[in-house]
Amino acid sequence: MIKNYIENADFENTGFHYTLSLIAGKHKMVILYCLMEFQVVRFNELKRYLKNISDKTLSNNLKELESDRLICRKEYPQIPPKVEYRLSDRGKSLMAVLDQLCIWGEHNRE
Repeated sequence: MIKNYIENADFENTGFHYTLSLIAGKHKMVILYCLMEFQVVRFNELKRYLKNISDKTLSNNLKELESDRLICRKEYPQIPPKVEYRLSDRGKSLMAVLDQLCIWGEHNRE
């Protein structure tokens, strides 16, 4: 399968490239993993979990993940504002792939 991707002169049109484009970046996979583990998470909880991430970077990553339909954002009309994030069904379907990455890492850690 990978050989087909390598031989394909138009790599940008492959499913592999598309999947990587959705999860590329320093924080997206960690955000998805956090949502998988904790189900529903608020912005500040994600920020604490990710530690050294700016509000702007986290906000941008969340907007991109929402735009790609991997997460759902629910805003409650209250003061102070309350916003929760969770995996969408589409995002949940990606978890099997990310889980395999974790398993591979555990078996091949040096």
